[in-house]
Formats: sequence, structure tokens, C-alpha cells
Amino acid sequence: MRGRERAYIALGSNLGDRAEHLAAARAALDALPRTRLVAQSAVEETAPLGSREQPPYLNQMVLLETALEPRALLAACQAIERSRGRVRTERWGPRTLDLDIVRYGDRRIDEPDLIIPHPQLSHRDFWIRELTELGGS
Repeated sequence: MRGRERAYIALGSNLGDRAEHLAAARAALDALPRTRLVAQSAVEETAPLGSREQPPYLNQMVLLETALEPRALLAACQAIERSRGRVRTERWGPRTLDLDIVRYGDRRIDEPDLIIPHPQLSHRDFWIRELTELGGS
């Protein structure tokens, strides 16, 4: 698709109906303008990060082809999170839905609220597995 780049988005949920939150996120990402969901990894359950006791996560990676610029994609991801009841109160705390832009084409962005590739990529084995499954590593 001309004018589109490949973006890898990590999905995570550990509150409420976790599988439904991931399904709703996949549908919402696929419905974004000038964007289509191309592939999705298997869903896996992982232990939460950080020191706070909380339920395990369901995680998944999706591959998008999008003409949205990274900042517009970030805003869309945050809107999808809010639509599923996400409230940003603490880093690595429990959440209904978390969407992270892991990679966006070959771009490198280092801004206070947007870093691509995601700075935690090399520290999350499940992301590496999911990227490999999607052919992105």
C-alpha cells in the first residue's frame, strides 16, 4: 500500500474482561483512517511488570499498515485506551488496556512523550517473541 508504513503495536490488559479489551482494541485499530490491521500474534499471559501486586496480563502484538503519522497514531491509541476505561494513574500499574507503539517503520523518535522504537523493547521477552511471530525482528 503506497504511502503507508508498518507499525507494530503492543496490546496489554490485566483488568476486567482482558480478552474482550484486546479484541476491541484490534477492531478499533483496524478501523482507524488510512490504516489496516495486517497480522496479529498469539495472545499470551504474562506476569505484571513493576513491584505492585496485580493480576497477570494478556498481551499481544499487532502489525498495522498506516498512513497516520506517529503522533496521530499515538493519539488514536490513547483514545482507544480511554474508550476501554483506561485511567493513567501510575506507571506499570493495572489497566484495562495498554497500547504501545513498539516500532514505526524505520523511524527513530526521541521526544518526552513518544520514543520509537519503544525503549522497553529489548527488556520484554514477550514483545520479542510476538515481533518474531509477526516477522518484525
